[in-house]
Amino acid sequence: MFITLAFFSCAIFLSVPAGAQKIKQLPPPPPAPRYKPKPTPTPEYEVVRVSSNLVMAPVSVTNTQGQPVLGLKTSDFRIEEDGHPQEIAQLGDPEQVPLDIALLIDVSGSVVARFAFEQQAAASFLQQVLKPEDRATIFAIDESPRMIQPLTTAQLAARKLLTVTPSNGYTAFFDSVLAAANYLDKSSSSSRRRIVVVISDGDDTARILGVSAAQNRSDSMKLIGVDAQLQLIRKAQLDTQREVQRAEITFYSINPSGRTMHLNVRTARSEEGMERIAAATGGAAFVPRNESELSGIFQQIASEIRSQYLLQYYSNNKAGGTSFRRINVSTPAQPQLHVRSREGYFPKGK
Repeated sequence: MFITLAFFSCAIFLSVPAGAQKIKQLPPPPPAPRYKPKPTPTPEYEVVRVSSNLVMAPVSVTNTQGQPVLGLKTSDFRIEEDGHPQEIAQLGDPEQVPLDIALLIDVSGSVVARFAFEQQAAASFLQQVLKPEDRATIFAIDESPRMIQPLTTAQLAARKLLTVTPSNGYTAFFDSVLAAANYLDKSSSSSRRRIVVVISDGDDTARILGVSAAQNRSDSMKLIGVDAQLQLIRKAQLDTQREVQRAEITFYSINPSGRTMHLNVRTARSEEGMERIAAATGGAAFVPRNESELSGIFQQIASEIRSQYLLQYYSNNKAGGTSFRRINVSTPAQPQLHVRSREGYFPKGK
């Protein structure tokens, strides 16, 4: 807040002898000093993304049993950018940084068997993990991306989620993730953490059918070959990963297919693609064996989000430009701990 100082001139009345013919004119008062306003202080835990070399890296630390490790200090961490050590300026408190979560639920035919249970578990997750200052948005992964609910409170988002019905259509997985990432990038401010949680098998049949239709000249539909499908999926995975990284989003996936994802090469590669995006952004990918594990997975994600360390440092990288910069975080004194963070970031142009 700026404080404006006002200066008031006081009139000075002089006693003059009765015989005086004239009142001597006083010299004009000196000009009032001009004070430069103090800049507005930056919030203590602001996530700076624009025109700044301050970088924030959310870090999850777990022990050998997979449980979050709490109580670590700045001195316990080592962080490098493009191989160069960085000085940690601050260890932020995740409780002080509100969340914006995009929850994407697959409504296509490939996941319809468990849809109702997944829907209930996801709604409970939103209500349990989000605080009053947090927000959630809902997307349906359908034949094309569908925003069900813009950013709102946990209660309203959960209520809207429960109105979604399966469509039994094709799966526009990559376009839906890109739509959610783009929405968060534009709608979420720099003072909030961005998270995407996807419930899907990741098998983008809509894109394969679209490319197949474009290449067919006959009335009958013929799918492109398996090798072409895998190449298409691989490129789409890399493109999607890059955009999620640009938006500085942590990506989590839950694949409800279980062991059936190994029935063919394409579905297995689709799961591997979700795992790759999760690893690149500091998130995690889960494959529950049955419905009973789903609630526990949501609880694990919630616990991780709330127990992350927010490492902040001023990059000493003088390279300039907007090329991808790699980050490596470790705990040298406790090498047995499992440290997970995003692999890097794209500097924002000034």
